[in-house]
Amino acid sequence: MSEFDSSDFFTNEALIDDPYGYYAAQRSQCPVSVDPNSGIMAITGYEAAMSVYKDVAGFSACNTVLGPFTPLPFEPTGDDITEQIAQHRDEMPFSGYLATLDPPRHTNVRGLLSRLMTPRRLKENEEFMWSLADRQLDQFVPPGKGDFLGEYARSVSMLVIADLLGVPAEDHDTFRENLAASRSAAGQAQEIAHNPLEFLEQKFTDYVEDRRRNPRNDVLTALALAKYPDESTPEVVDVVHLATFLFAAGQETTTHMLAFAMRTLAERPQLQERLRNDTSLIPNFLEETLRMESPIKSQFRLASKTTTIAGVPMPAGRTVMLLLGAFNRDPARFDEPDEFRIDRKNIREHVAFGRGVHSCPGASLARVEGRVTLERVLARMDDIRISEEHHGPAGDRRYSYEPAFFARGLKELHIEFTPV
Repeated sequence: MSEFDSSDFFTNEALIDDPYGYYAAQRSQCPVSVDPNSGIMAITGYEAAMSVYKDVAGFSACNTVLGPFTPLPFEPTGDDITEQIAQHRDEMPFSGYLATLDPPRHTNVRGLLSRLMTPRRLKENEEFMWSLADRQLDQFVPPGKGDFLGEYARSVSMLVIADLLGVPAEDHDTFRENLAASRSAAGQAQEIAHNPLEFLEQKFTDYVEDRRRNPRNDVLTALALAKYPDESTPEVVDVVHLATFLFAAGQETTTHMLAFAMRTLAERPQLQERLRNDTSLIPNFLEETLRMESPIKSQFRLASKTTTIAGVPMPAGRTVMLLLGAFNRDPARFDEPDEFRIDRKNIREHVAFGRGVHSCPGASLARVEGRVTLERVLARMDDIRISEEHHGPAGDRRYSYEPAFFARGLKELHIEFTPV
């Protein structure tokens, strides 16, 4: 077992830009590392991570969002703290959100998604994506340059999830402004006392309560009237938390995925041309992009039962940090893991969307959004390249990353291209 320095990981700016060497060094010693100061157990190995994701009874998701940054509201005692977690769950941050729930409540709440994300609704949303992508590119393409992340990816990702959930068009600008205002503080440990989802919670509470009083023939009414699989009616707060979670998580991670995909295209002109000539390769390209640059940087679990992971003792009550970018470059699972290969035989085995019962419910949506975006971008933009003015010349690039412990994403991505 190796030692993991959490103070270095959470504060070292060099690791914000490039954590992969650090991951590799930790994994080469042991796939499970411990921080002697905080007691955090960091998982960097693929198989070790799978054992955590699959053991729902042994690892609770109650702390998945903030991990060690908020202390437990109880003192763990014994080798099984399942009952303690249940007794104190409501005292923990984001306790009503899908990501932090454990079965059976998680199973029940996630079941709502099948009532909301129906095949018909997803088809309608994909049709919206095609028209939206072109409308956004109508503004972005003519100058032949721009910040792809700020001028395309963020707006498109937000509007896609807004359309899926039926947010009225007249509220889109308000959503965009409030989300932009809260983004700068996201991921900073000192800001966790403030609920960054407060605006979304209030808006969706208003929507759900209004549609339950006055049903209409719209998506928000379907959201408000959705029932659990057993046909019972959820509390308003449960529907609100689900909608808020989908909106916040869906648009942010997809934004990062689109930006990393565009950066890869702009840095690899031969690959760019290959995809332009054969768009059927785009899905594999997106999977390899997700493997190389996972938008979700870390997830947390709380060991609810004493166990062992990869031979390392794991006492009940220990915080576990799952480092998705590390698993996705584990050489024991992926040959030459630092090389970008769209023809990998196991390309879909990456863990960018998590695994197990908590795998990202919007994964299929993100994949469609990525495919639609890249098809339209390649059709309307030629000779896509990185702006040397903003990011430096090839071989000496300068990219700025969001200083967040839970997500990995670029702050901006300036590109130049020839409009088609």
